[in-house]
Amino acid sequence: MLQIDLWKRFLIWTTVAIGLALALPNAFYPRVEGANDARVALEQMPEGSTDPALEAQAARWPSYLPSFLVNLGLDLRGGAHLLAEVQVSDVYESRLQAMWPDVRDLLREQRAAVGTIRLQDSAPDELRVRLNERPDQAGQAAELVRRLGRPVASVTGAGSNDIEVSVDGADIVVRLSEAERQATDDRTVQQSLEIIRRRIDEVGTREPTIQRQGADRIMIQVPGVGSAAELKEIIGTTAQLTFQPVVTRTSNPDMPAGAGNELLPSLDDPGQFYVLEQAPVVTGEQLVDAQPAFDQNGRPAVNFRFNPTGARQFGNYTANNIGNPFAIVLDNEVISAPVIQSHIPGGSGIITGSFSVEESTQLAILLRAGALPAGLNFLEERTIGPELGADSIEAGRIASIIAGVLVLTYMILSYGMFGVFANIALIINVGLIFGLLSLIGATLTLPGIAGIVLTIGMAVDANVLVFERIKEELKTAKGPARAIELGYEKALSAIVDANITTFMTAVILYVMGSGPVRGFAITLGLGIITSVFTAIFVTRLIIVIWFERRRPKTIEV
Repeated sequence: MLQIDLWKRFLIWTTVAIGLALALPNAFYPRVEGANDARVALEQMPEGSTDPALEAQAARWPSYLPSFLVNLGLDLRGGAHLLAEVQVSDVYESRLQAMWPDVRDLLREQRAAVGTIRLQDSAPDELRVRLNERPDQAGQAAELVRRLGRPVASVTGAGSNDIEVSVDGADIVVRLSEAERQATDDRTVQQSLEIIRRRIDEVGTREPTIQRQGADRIMIQVPGVGSAAELKEIIGTTAQLTFQPVVTRTSNPDMPAGAGNELLPSLDDPGQFYVLEQAPVVTGEQLVDAQPAFDQNGRPAVNFRFNPTGARQFGNYTANNIGNPFAIVLDNEVISAPVIQSHIPGGSGIITGSFSVEESTQLAILLRAGALPAGLNFLEERTIGPELGADSIEAGRIASIIAGVLVLTYMILSYGMFGVFANIALIINVGLIFGLLSLIGATLTLPGIAGIVLTIGMAVDANVLVFERIKEELKTAKGPARAIELGYEKALSAIVDANITTFMTAVILYVMGSGPVRGFAITLGLGIITSVFTAIFVTRLIIVIWFERRRPKTIEV
């Protein structure tokens, strides 16, 4: 009996309605995008603040309607592309410099046995400490320093120590072990990738593509950014914040800093320089929050707050150094060098300087995102103009229209009224694809459009199988109702088998591919799911409704 239960009909039409509702915002793309951006901006405003212009823009799209959009990729929207190489060797130097206070304190405790020590100038990947009075005790001192080593925190380096300590005459030489270098390289690239992602997300750009390539490279693609230079400005700023002890202040830029120290310029006082201890008291990595604010004089500033570890270190240092200056250093410039007036136990403070409101806001963003652990060397940069993206969208639109018209025409000419039913399901199918893409927040690229065009051609395959099977059943002198029912039953296995193999191909492309290949795989895979749904359920339901109303004695397929 050719019939579909009422609950099944309700479920099918509900699914179609939800899918088309999710796809609807894409028909009003600029309006919905502007409303979404305005709502995000309003949410980020301080409590009690209003902006009539943003509220008016947010009201352009009703809040009760879906507002998910298909994100346009770099080749459709325009934007910037960068390929960056992470300078992983920078981390070796900073790691070893950070070890110096521990080595110094340890050997000072054993001064009676090893004598006095002095830090020596050395290569970036090693820490060299000289025994001044008792060079014959270098072996004993090296054994003491080895106790500072820790197990390597990686699977491949299990059982290895993170440092190697050797003796060179009167010098103790500390280097990172090979296992620790490999683990450090991997952590550095992963941390750089995550920090770049957070920085770009903080600025509010849409759906960036940030992927690791090879051992030490990161590919960054950000749609909607005006130029590669603008993107480099967002992610290339290191925003390395440190709090370092002040040794002295000078106006001589050529003054020797001495071992373990460095000479840095003052940001607010041109011509002035500070000699600072290289080992920081606290670093920006221990910040948990940074917000733009104003100081007591109404000038733009940045409030900051440390995590418990940073707060404890900062509090201990201020308690033991009341009356001494300490430097707040940002990207190798001293932005402030206040004198410690009292113990600061809370782990909070304020950064003041010659900031504009925009600069203090940008600084807070960079500090919240964290400091890049190593420098970036940009190997490749490209800017794709929005007009190229517009041309790609137009070309994709024309290709989709041509493919759609040809398929619609062919189905009507070949199958008459049943072809019209298949065409209605095809239009619903395309809407469902965009609805799913919007729901999962997928990024549509030019290969993705190719996947949709291919889906349009493939979407009618299932209907063709069903209709041809119905023709075969009509030749056996069965009634039209029975022929339609058998047509769907006997074509089902062929439809499922054909689409499963194609879906498996889409999954393999998604897992093994990257970038545009994944975009093609996503649209192809979603298109297969929606095509099977519309062919087996939607087209059949339309035919059943038509048949119930007309009750034809014969049908032409």
